[in-house]
This record gives sequence, structure tokens and C-alpha cells, in this order.
Amino acid sequence: MQRLVNRIVRLAWALRVPIPGDALLETTGRRSGKRRRTPVCDGRDGAVFWLVAQQGRDTDWVRNLEADPRVRVKVSGRPWRTGTARVLADDDPAARQQSIARGGLARRLCLATAGLAAGDPVTVRIDLDPS
Repeated sequence: MQRLVNRIVRLAWALRVPIPGDALLETTGRRSGKRRRTPVCDGRDGAVFWLVAQQGRDTDWVRNLEADPRVRVKVSGRPWRTGTARVLADDDPAARQQSIARGGLARRLCLATAGLAAGDPVTVRIDLDPS
């Protein structure tokens, strides 16, 4: 199910009609060195971008950012922002999701879709560089 949703979201971004509440995360492949773009929920909160990786450290994009924490994020209607990511092992992912969900209906819908694939979630904090 999640793969189908990700394909739809990627197509929407490619057509330049991103779905509200969604964002793109760009990491560097830990083996290939190539840029990898992954649809994520919009967790922007000022100079910090919050994510919850539903499959935890087994998620490819989490493994990528652990190998190279420099990332970029894009939210609809905004330019790409660079930042430094880190996994917060001591953060409560469920509480963090609730915090992100307070950003509006579109974020709640994105999180509800992402939650269908829940495993052993972890929180990721991206400290955005000044724009």
C-alpha cells in the first residue's frame, strides 16, 4: 500500500502539483552516492523539520542520512532547504506525530496514510540551514 501511495505522491511532484501536507526528502545514497528523493509528511516547524520513520532505522532513507546527515527538504510552494539530520532515539515518535498533526488537516491525512506501515518508528530531526 505504501509503495502505491509513494508512487502517486512522486507523480504529483513530477507534474508540479504536490499534494498538500506532503514534502520531499533528498538524501545521498549510502552506497551509490546518488541523490535519493523520498515522499514524506510536511513536518516543517520554523527552522526545524520533523519526521517520523515508521519502519525505524531499517528505512532506507534513515540509513542514508545516518551515513551522510546532510539532506534537503522541499515543501510545496517553497524552495529546497538544506539541513543536517539526526535520529533521536530518546524522542517519543507517537507524541511527535501528534505534534506534526497539529499543523492542519493535510498533515493529518499524510500521517494517517504513513501510519498504515507502522513498525518500530523513530523520530528524525532536521536542523535547517538559514535561508
